[in-house]
Amino acid sequence: MPNTIALEALAGRKTVNEIAGAYEVHPHQVAIWKREAQEGLKALFERQRGRRRVEEGTDPDALYSPIGRLHVQVEWLKKKSGLNPPL
Repeated sequence: MPNTIALEALAGRKTVNEIAGAYEVHPHQVAIWKREAQEGLKALFERQRGRRRVEEGTDPDALYSPIGRLHVQVEWLKKKSGLNPPL
């Protein structure tokens, strides 16, 4: 419920007092939840996003070999099950 109240306070369609009255909580508590939500959102968007670099010393073959093995296993299962008839 605090999440719902915080989101409604962030939306700004109603005053803090109106929200507090609707949910029967103290207006100060609504303000606290709103502030905590704003701080959480700031932290969420401050993190770096995007592709991660492959760490130095990581062998690309070691990363790709499990993918290759899984691909071979899937193809073998398709062949045995009859789902992928040979050309």
